[in-house]
Amino acid sequence: MKTPILTLVNSSLEAKDAAMKSFFSQPATRDETAIEPALVQIPEGWFLMGSETGQDCERPVHRVWIDSFHLAATQVTNAEYNRFLRATSALPPPFWHNPDFNHPAQPVAGVAWFEASRYCEWLSVQTGRAYRLPTEAEWERAARGGLEQKQFPWGDDPPQSLPNYAIRWQNGPETVGCYAPNGFGLYDICDNVHEWCSDWYDPNCYASSPERNPQGPEQSSMQPPRKASRGGSWRHHIKVARCSARSSIPPEFQYADYGFRIASE
Repeated sequence: MKTPILTLVNSSLEAKDAAMKSFFSQPATRDETAIEPALVQIPEGWFLMGSETGQDCERPVHRVWIDSFHLAATQVTNAEYNRFLRATSALPPPFWHNPDFNHPAQPVAGVAWFEASRYCEWLSVQTGRAYRLPTEAEWERAARGGLEQKQFPWGDDPPQSLPNYAIRWQNGPETVGCYAPNGFGLYDICDNVHEWCSDWYDPNCYASSPERNPQGPEQSSMQPPRKASRGGSWRHHIKVARCSARSSIPPEFQYADYGFRIASE
């Protein structure tokens, strides 16, 4: 199990420039809190979920049907999350004032699963549209971008083949949407930060998972219980995850490489 990075850089507040200070001190307005994310419609269809060459928890490969749904084009950013904080007086995540993590266009990092769910509930009330975290199956269907059983959103070429791979993600996640999206129009879908999913995590659930719109197990088989997550991490040795790769941590944990992306019908 990874150890949470909870050490903040005390000098970071002095290092922030005037623009950043102005952004985070602005009062909330109704127009700001009603802003919805850019959504991408993921078409309904069958796909093969899992991988025969991945980890044990990615097997067996199984056929899954996913109804059409919408997924945010990018991970939730600090700018978006800041509206939630100002509107609800919730506590910010532990890296909020660290200059490696607090650019408005970076994905918010260090958010626990419970807070990500609360953000979805708040945004649903503000907009009148129901938002939620995606299921693991929805996430993998979306990440593949219509490419059946390819390792990555672009195909099978290794992550090191990506433009500027060697110089990216030096000290934290990148600002969202800097590079090309996948086939469905989703940015950073397998990199930058891990993304929370709605499912409880069970490494053996694929053996009995339903074919149509699986929601995950009713409870986690792990002790302590874990929530599922997907995608890569700026602080991993290999920065981009395979589409089928699974991960999980307890829902109260706040890791520096955990964020989220929201879904809607």
